[in-house]
Amino acid sequence: METVTLANGIKMPILGYGVYQINDLEECERVVSEAIEVGYRSIDTAQGYGNESAVGNAIKKSGIPREEFFITTKVWISNAGYEKAKASIDESMRLLQTDYLDLVLIHQPFNDYYGTYRALEEYYKAGKIKAIGVSNFYPDRFIDIAEFSEIQPMVNQVETHVFNQQVEAQKIMEEYNTQIESWGPFAEGRNDFFNNKTLQEIGNKHGKSVAQVALRYLIQRGVVVIPKTVTKERMIQNFDVFDFSLTDEEMDTVLELNQKESLFFSHSDPKTVKFLTGLGKNK
Repeated sequence: METVTLANGIKMPILGYGVYQINDLEECERVVSEAIEVGYRSIDTAQGYGNESAVGNAIKKSGIPREEFFITTKVWISNAGYEKAKASIDESMRLLQTDYLDLVLIHQPFNDYYGTYRALEEYYKAGKIKAIGVSNFYPDRFIDIAEFSEIQPMVNQVETHVFNQQVEAQKIMEEYNTQIESWGPFAEGRNDFFNNKTLQEIGNKHGKSVAQVALRYLIQRGVVVIPKTVTKERMIQNFDVFDFSLTDEEMDTVLELNQKESLFFSHSDPKTVKFLTGLGKNK
């Protein structure tokens, strides 16, 4: 598996497996077990997903040494603040059945995320977390926390796919030695993603699917990807993206698909902020 090197020297797989919206714990344990069988070692979960225990069970039952995995979780809005964040991280480690985490992110830039980040820094210094970062931090809030934190975020996980490529945001992250990570690399199928003619034409040249072309494009840009699927055949397909490369011309062609805006939500929209902060109060 290809890796990226984070600012502190930690190696992170450039391809992982995400478990967002896999709410049934039995199903989640099953699909994570299948992903492990396929070869995935980076698993991305979150407190807000409610499935950390299933991820922990699958990893434990795999019989594979803990050090071969790269486990990511995220602190949810309702657990923001120094003390609550520490308690929630301890609970995450209990559910994931591990005494350390490879990466912990602040899930959303709401509530007392500065207090949360101080907790992450403390656990990082203690060796309980190998790398720390943020998620869904747009350039303005990302720069703010990067400038005023003792340990700059090592990862920022943001919506990144062919229709919202985060080109400028990635440049800003690179100024702070922060690794960009994509959530929603397939745009959750929006904009008729899987029937996109540009991606189909490029895929036909390489004998690859639309999904594989989309993942390959991001990987060649140095973006970490965590595609989610509950189908083993697609897990295998998503994993099979290291035996071909896109040409410079093909990369430029995919770049033209960039619409430079979210297909899901905007943190600049007051309604979105009220919705997300509301979730933070209720979960």
